[in-house]
Amino acid sequence: MSAQILDGKGLSARLRARLRQRAEALAAQGRQPGLAVVLVGDSPASQLYVKNKIRACEESGIHSLQHCLPQETSETALLELIGQLNVDEAVHGILVQLPLPPHIDVRRVLAAIAVEKDVDGFHVHNVGHLTIGNPGLPPCTPAGVMALLEDAGIDLAGKHAVVIGASNIVGKPMALMLLAKGATVTICHAKTRNLTQHTIFADVVVAAAGCPKLVRKQMIQNGAVIVDVGINRLPDGTIAGDVDFDEVQQIAGWISPVPGGVGPMTVTMLMENTLRAAEQSMFCCSQGEK
Repeated sequence: MSAQILDGKGLSARLRARLRQRAEALAAQGRQPGLAVVLVGDSPASQLYVKNKIRACEESGIHSLQHCLPQETSETALLELIGQLNVDEAVHGILVQLPLPPHIDVRRVLAAIAVEKDVDGFHVHNVGHLTIGNPGLPPCTPAGVMALLEDAGIDLAGKHAVVIGASNIVGKPMALMLLAKGATVTICHAKTRNLTQHTIFADVVVAAAGCPKLVRKQMIQNGAVIVDVGINRLPDGTIAGDVDFDEVQQIAGWISPVPGGVGPMTVTMLMENTLRAAEQSMFCCSQGEK
């Protein structure tokens, strides 16, 4: 019996319709949500990601501003642009598309974004909030995974969850979010020995290692929930996740496809964070007027 599908594409469409209603309500009060997207360089992959985010803004009723800078843009110039966006009242979210050119310090750039406009959830302030269980603007990909699991009615309390990958963007915050829902969490990474020893007993596996078809059928137990965060381009040009979908779907209880699973949810959570930032901005303004 095949696994049930964690349909990120379908859930994203429903969520964006609700986001549009919230955006229109804000616009009626004179505050249209705005997202500034900054792209440095001409990477085709980054250009595609930015295009998808701009399209999501249109679907969600969010005004988007694009700043496309040449590859040779200096770190100083990029920081100056971010400083301008930080004080622009029409901008509620700032997204700097990663990766950046090697001559630019990513940490300095991310730290320069105003905390209240950090819709990627990468600022150390927002990471700190997540650590203590009080998320401000959470990282979009882990937030998208949690939304998928919640929509499917999957109760995480008491479950054993294994996260494959320990990046600051996905793996670490993913573990914190699962922990906050009462799961017992194991984090595996490149130096983990005998990965199967950990995954075979997991109720939930979140694969975010960036290694195509890493998770195979023999590595999981019957009925496990499998969430595939990976997006890998194979030599023949096709896209594959970190999970061997054709194999694993035969015994998993739930599984997310690639594409159509976590990817659309990541972008939708970016829209959610932008709306949340705009709503919070309006609340702060109303409080200041009193």
